[in-house]
Amino acid sequence: MDIKGLSAIQKYAAAKPATEPSEGAMAAAKGIAQDFATILAQGEDTAKAAMIGDADPHSLVTALAQTELVVETAVTVRNKVVEAYQEILRMPV
Repeated sequence: MDIKGLSAIQKYAAAKPATEPSEGAMAAAKGIAQDFATILAQGEDTAKAAMIGDADPHSLVTALAQTELVVETAVTVRNKVVEAYQEILRMPV
């Protein structure tokens, strides 16, 4: 019987939960996604209101600036995730 092999399997099984995302991290990611969607919806609503004359130009510019900032942040985060993934793929096994 190969004791070293069994030991490696047991250590792998013990370490596996450490790689799973925590509930707090999942809740934070969900909250960020909801905030992103809320800001985009508010910007869209303000733009629609401005088109029919219900919103002043100042609120439209503010909503568009917030939307632009949120989209730029999301794109930057996506780019960082893609870079990290590509870096992991380049690592020798």
